[in-house]
Amino acid sequence: MGEKLYKVEGMTCASCKSAVEKAIKKIDNVLIVESNFTDGRTVVEFKDELDDNKVVETVRNAGYSVKTSKLTLKVSDMTCASCAQSIEYVLKRGADFLDVSVNFGSGKVYVEFVEGRTDIREVRKLVEKAGYTPEKAEKEEESFDDTGLMKKLLVPAWIGVLLLLVLTFAPISESVSKPLMAIVSFPVAFIVGWPTVHKKTLAALKNGSINMETLISLGVVAAYSAGILSFFIDTPQFFMVSSMILFFHLLGQYLEEKAKGKASSAIKQLMELEADTARVIREGEEVEISLDEVVEGDMMVVKPGEKVPTDGKVVEGRSFVDESMVSGEPVPVEKNVGDEVVGATINQDGVLKVEATKVGDETFLSQVVKMVEKAQASKLPVQTLADSVTAKFVPGIIIISVVTFLAWFFFHTSLIEIVTFAETFIPWVDPTIGRLGLAVFAGVAVMVISCPCALGLATPTSVMVGTGKAAENGVLFRKGDALQSLQEVDTVVFDKTGTLTKGMPEVTDVESLDGDWDEVKVLKYAASVEKNSEHPLADAVVEKSRERGYELFETENFENHRGKGVEADIGGVEVLVGNKKLMADKSVEVSDETGGKVEELQKKGKTVFLLAYGSEIKGMLAVSDSIKEGTVEAVNFFHQKGLKTVVLTGDNYVVGRAVADKVGIDDVEAEVLPDRKSERIGELQREGRKVCMVGDGINDAPALTRADVGMSIGTGTDIAIESSDVVLVRGGLGSAVDAYKISESSMRNIKQNLGWAFGYNTLAIPAASLGLLHPIVAAGAMALSSITVVLNSLRLRRIKL
Repeated sequence: MGEKLYKVEGMTCASCKSAVEKAIKKIDNVLIVESNFTDGRTVVEFKDELDDNKVVETVRNAGYSVKTSKLTLKVSDMTCASCAQSIEYVLKRGADFLDVSVNFGSGKVYVEFVEGRTDIREVRKLVEKAGYTPEKAEKEEESFDDTGLMKKLLVPAWIGVLLLLVLTFAPISESVSKPLMAIVSFPVAFIVGWPTVHKKTLAALKNGSINMETLISLGVVAAYSAGILSFFIDTPQFFMVSSMILFFHLLGQYLEEKAKGKASSAIKQLMELEADTARVIREGEEVEISLDEVVEGDMMVVKPGEKVPTDGKVVEGRSFVDESMVSGEPVPVEKNVGDEVVGATINQDGVLKVEATKVGDETFLSQVVKMVEKAQASKLPVQTLADSVTAKFVPGIIIISVVTFLAWFFFHTSLIEIVTFAETFIPWVDPTIGRLGLAVFAGVAVMVISCPCALGLATPTSVMVGTGKAAENGVLFRKGDALQSLQEVDTVVFDKTGTLTKGMPEVTDVESLDGDWDEVKVLKYAASVEKNSEHPLADAVVEKSRERGYELFETENFENHRGKGVEADIGGVEVLVGNKKLMADKSVEVSDETGGKVEELQKKGKTVFLLAYGSEIKGMLAVSDSIKEGTVEAVNFFHQKGLKTVVLTGDNYVVGRAVADKVGIDDVEAEVLPDRKSERIGELQREGRKVCMVGDGINDAPALTRADVGMSIGTGTDIAIESSDVVLVRGGLGSAVDAYKISESSMRNIKQNLGWAFGYNTLAIPAASLGLLHPIVAAGAMALSSITVVLNSLRLRRIKL
């Protein structure tokens, strides 16, 4: 089973999404299709294999298009036609291309592929695999600009509407104006409306589905047909109505697409951070190449003021690099030989030579963009109701419209009293237009005022803007539904080390408990054993001994006791470094006096190690980790929101309580081994609690996965943490507060959008069916309804964090 991503263009509403999904599902081997009409991302799950050409053709037949790219590559060392055939053979077998063509005469290779399916690097590798040397490459994106097309069509539509207005109010007889209006309105209603409305309607009907464009098409055709009918029977002409419906639809779609473009601006801004080119050393010379052509292992030269092209490691030079896009910190970071640098960060002063270690989709920036795109394509639980309504909306409206027409036509005398009464305060209501006129008036109004788009847009646009705003502030929602889940949380559980504290502990106390041992000896023996451990607290002990220049002992038979300590043999004698549990396990007696000293240090929030040499306590060390900036404020924020706070720690209760008291956390779960953290989360959930776990994403992975929402503290480029729902790239708990605020604002925004969309349709459809809304007014209201939802979603960009 596999999965492929396509960028489908031309979708404007939830009905378009349904049409695309329905068409693709008919392809053999396709299992699941999930499409997001706000950004066109369409994920297709399939078994065995799936031909991209088949998907592109199917989507095109449905009235939409798949974004593709074309690439031209110069290959100078082809010497014959068989060379061209060899390259073409390797290319066709090596990647999923839509089309491959190799021209021996011009020395060029032409390939076309679904956007994002492959890149220049992959094509170059395949040409090299065939035994030839690729040179200059040119990439061209094949994109259908729906917004640009609508903008162009709006001009003739507006000219046609103005001419119709002139003819309506001109002092000429109806026998002259009516034929002229029929002539003027035809190109507006049918020629201008063909590419964006009628063509999509026919494609949808061909595939056995109907969409928003179907309603507009039917409304335009019905109004124009009624106008033609007015030449033969005594009924009002609706030529102006047919053109105005089309014009308002185009105007609404254009403004909606522009607004949706702003909603997705976060990803565009992230992509714009990338450098366009890279200066690399090839065959001993500096050459400037496209970023797409950089390969792993390339030696890049980065001069002052330039962006680092891609992730890499400094191999020569020294400089300061602005990494604010990663850390949020404005102060540049010093970089020396051996240090890692992130693509798109800015070199400040010195010249750096950087070896490319990650390129293309593997870079930090690409991973961020992928996470944001995936979150924006997610479907929230709250969206289920809107989707179920939208799926039945268009056929339901067609039925209501037909029933409305028939009711006014056959029960005219019963319903005429409604419009007669309304005539006194609604200017466009006219009970004198006759049975057929009123039937067309009401039926068309119902058809064009209904707005499934507003319902379909209500959730996705808010998710898009919310997750984009989060990404701009160092919060990555790996799963979009975490936006909703976070608002259902009532308990926040924190890991201690590296989450509440900085994760950079240091030794504060070294004390001898034996007259024959001094502090130097205690620290040397402890560090000699701890040097074999990977625990941050062990690193602190080793670092302290290095600072003092101590030479450490050789050790044998090292053993780690999780949550208790470590042991090793030095000179044939067993040495233990750990807590009282380890001493008890090894039958080492801890005196009451020593126990008292340990407790005093623990009350200060320090972690205490006892050192036993040959089954006797010889000394102890205390390690302390300072509280992260913003931790106290974050805990206070969660309390203000009515959430319970808990700290889970492997330390004993006294240390955990001391840290909890410093930051104001409610409960302490102490001496919890790493594998028990997940179980404790489960126990809280069985108590009926909705839990958010905040941890480092590595040691806490099981607990993060078990929690209703897992938040991992990212460190620099360490963001690909599979176990979490939300990644806090900048590392502080202030980002956890930002995540909650964005979640809170997004859910409030979604509820407002859904309330507006349901409320609008609930009021508008009955009003139209009663003949109280002119079709032109109805078309304008429909366009305004969708725009209102998108504009309301854009308010999320102004969240104060």
